[in-house]
Amino acid sequence: MPTIPSEGSLPPAREPFRSPAPEPYRHREVAESFGSDAERYDRARPRYPRALIDRILTAAPGTGVLDVGCGTGIVARQFAAAGCRVLGVDVDARMAGLARQYGLEAEVAAFEAWDPAGRIFDAVVSGQTWHWVDPAAGPAKAAQALRPGGLLAVFWNAGSPPPRLAASFAEVYRRLLPDSLAARQWSASAVDGYAALCAKAADGIRAANAYGAPEQWRFDWEHTYTRDAWLDQVPTTGSHTRLSPAELDRVLAGIGAAIDAVGGNFTMRYSTLAVAAKRNAMS
Repeated sequence: MPTIPSEGSLPPAREPFRSPAPEPYRHREVAESFGSDAERYDRARPRYPRALIDRILTAAPGTGVLDVGCGTGIVARQFAAAGCRVLGVDVDARMAGLARQYGLEAEVAAFEAWDPAGRIFDAVVSGQTWHWVDPAAGPAKAAQALRPGGLLAVFWNAGSPPPRLAASFAEVYRRLLPDSLAARQWSASAVDGYAALCAKAADGIRAANAYGAPEQWRFDWEHTYTRDAWLDQVPTTGSHTRLSPAELDRVLAGIGAAIDAVGGNFTMRYSTLAVAAKRNAMS
């Protein structure tokens, strides 16, 4: 899996926050809908490049990791495989329950209300979930759980299919779900959308006054999907988890036809975008 890291200090956001869904943390009901099919979510969602895991562990002072929004344990298992002691926290009991079936320790709570109970970690991480956390309360709570020099690292996978296929996906959603997030997302750059989430996260980290300057990391990689593998993932995203069965069937038929038209498989270009900052020494 090739990776191309890019890094540097993130500037403050200069424009109003434009994410795939405005202020998504205010719509917690969407965050709590992913557990409707936790097994599919765990099976179909992409993992994260090993270079990202290694970079976080190199920057952290130790191997105690708190995974915020752990879901089914996708991120947590990658850190556990690298030799870490991992605790997960998730708002959805169904997702946390599946994580426990994999042998992970997971607690059920909204992160803003979660009680560290005196526990201290070397790294607080969050994969594909930090936008569901209050941007002010989240960094403050993470600081309570981090030792001095500990690392807060939040990251997202931004996927870009071939341009022809992206246009076909956008047409399907404009026709079937014209007012949906998915109808907008396939008409715009995924990297730009997630870069906006990174900028928002960096602003929240700065405002907490508990961290050094946030840095941006980027890792580029690719994954090839068959038609069936992509259709398995589609229902796990926030644009689809609350569709009716009939609506979802129509979307899947349209997306499947678009993939068939390009030969039945395609290569997704992913960029994993991360924001990382170290906890200041405590007074």
